[in-house]
Amino acid sequence: MELAIGIILGCCALGAGLAMIAGIGPGIGEGNAVAKACEAIARQPESKGSVTTTMLMGCAIAETTGLYALVIAILLIFVAPNILVDILVNTISSL
Repeated sequence: MELAIGIILGCCALGAGLAMIAGIGPGIGEGNAVAKACEAIARQPESKGSVTTTMLMGCAIAETTGLYALVIAILLIFVAPNILVDILVNTISSL
């Protein structure tokens, strides 16, 4: 039973690490958005307000992907192991 609990804990930690790989995407996307916004403002300074507003909205939407990944990782670290170990213990005790 200790081996099964170890496997559950290891898989939850591995899943949390894989979920945090999704944090790379928003960083790259937001960096590209800011770079293109700077280019647009440099070409047409009078459009600064609309470009900045659109860029901030896009960055906020892109950031939600990273936040979802963080929530999933936290759930996999703190919530899932307890639930899965309880299911394992109840299944073994009912046999």
